[in-house]
Amino acid sequence: MWAIISKLKNKIRNFRFAKSLRFRIFFIVFLVGIVPCYILSEIILGSYEKRAVDHRTSEVQHQCTVLADHLFTSDYLNDVSNEVVTTELEEVSNIYDGRIMVVDAELKVIRDTYSISQGKYMIAEEVVRCFQNKESTSNYDDRNNFIEMTTPIVSSETGDIVGVMLTSVSTESIAATLRLLMIRIQYFMIAIIIIVLLTSFTFSRMLILPFSNLSRAMGEVKEGFDPDRLSLPDYTEMEALSEAFTHMLSEIRHLEDSRQAFVSNVSHELKTPITSIKVLADSLNMQEEVPNETYREFMQDIAAEVDRENKIINDLMTLIKLNKEAPDTLRRENVDIEKLLEDIMKQIHPIADSRGIELILEVVRPVVAPVDKTKLSGAITNIVENAIKYNIEKGWVRVSLNSEPSFFTIVIADSGIGIPEEEQPHIFERFYRVDKSHSTEIDGTGLGLSIARDAILLHDGAIRVESENGEGTTFTIKLPR
Repeated sequence: MWAIISKLKNKIRNFRFAKSLRFRIFFIVFLVGIVPCYILSEIILGSYEKRAVDHRTSEVQHQCTVLADHLFTSDYLNDVSNEVVTTELEEVSNIYDGRIMVVDAELKVIRDTYSISQGKYMIAEEVVRCFQNKESTSNYDDRNNFIEMTTPIVSSETGDIVGVMLTSVSTESIAATLRLLMIRIQYFMIAIIIIVLLTSFTFSRMLILPFSNLSRAMGEVKEGFDPDRLSLPDYTEMEALSEAFTHMLSEIRHLEDSRQAFVSNVSHELKTPITSIKVLADSLNMQEEVPNETYREFMQDIAAEVDRENKIINDLMTLIKLNKEAPDTLRRENVDIEKLLEDIMKQIHPIADSRGIELILEVVRPVVAPVDKTKLSGAITNIVENAIKYNIEKGWVRVSLNSEPSFFTIVIADSGIGIPEEEQPHIFERFYRVDKSHSTEIDGTGLGLSIARDAILLHDGAIRVESENGEGTTFTIKLPR
């Protein structure tokens, strides 16, 4: 049975429908219903056969024991002319549809109810063993449907075995009952198979129905229906699955909104310098005689707008490159972070001096860490430049370095105008400007903080901002050592 099931499973795997969850549920329920019934039927048939054979053996053995005693008491082994004993042997043989042979101590058959082996010698293993062990034996031959048993004829005076009764009893009646019982079990199994098939089909359809509903609901969402309709309370797992799908839709829509906003911001930022250049160029073209001073002033403005356009494009390329790179593509090298900060301060010092901003570098614990020097330097430079741009006159910018066993911290604090609390969650978004009223006055593309954050995340680090409107801003950068 199990071999048949194994072969069936191997064949089923080769078909496409075998990958269906509904078919697998159907198949499992079918097996769960049929296999126990098959095993139970085999147990019932085997138990009945064993019980019937044991009962027949016990019953015949009892009759043979009584006959064996009678054979000795009547001295039948020495005188077979006793008609009473002969009649008893014939009756027992007929009752049980069997054959009885009486063997004396010399292994000679002195009586055979079939009159076939009478007068011959019976050198059979069972007879010899019975003489040796002085015990009754029995053997059931289920192929030929008979029970063969030996019964010792024991002398009541000396206790010695003086002969053996070899009895063969037919079990055809037991076999006939087994066949009848098997036919009834087969009918029962057919009914069970039909019931199990219907149950398996219904049960598998019922279990798969929520998945079909989910698939249909997903198709409706794809066609434009409201995702809030995606509610499937059939199972707890289905509720979790539908919630995960709804969350995924929200994330996709958020990403799509972000993409559209990004494209809109890029278009706006790229269009603004071009518009300014066109206005300046048209102004020059409309004037017939342009003084050199005016011409030079207009060309300087056009060059400034070109530089602004170029900076936006470079920042966009930097963002794209950061987003495509994985952490293992970083060109890491052991860098003295204190020396890195000193170089950044020297580079930015002229910008700070032009506004009277004091730059302060504080090193609590120096550190050497494996970082991408170019990317980390660019990130810190962007933050420090913003601290200078959005600072007050004669203000200050303080950069602090501290080291812990597993990470190091860079803190960039300023005395600037601060960031309103409601604006802080958005400052790392691309093209986001906090001070929109001065966006044209303060040079920048709105991409600096986004670039800085991406570079820090690429190092498996973290960046946090703390600020109050009008009281300065503090950026805290944590990077693993």
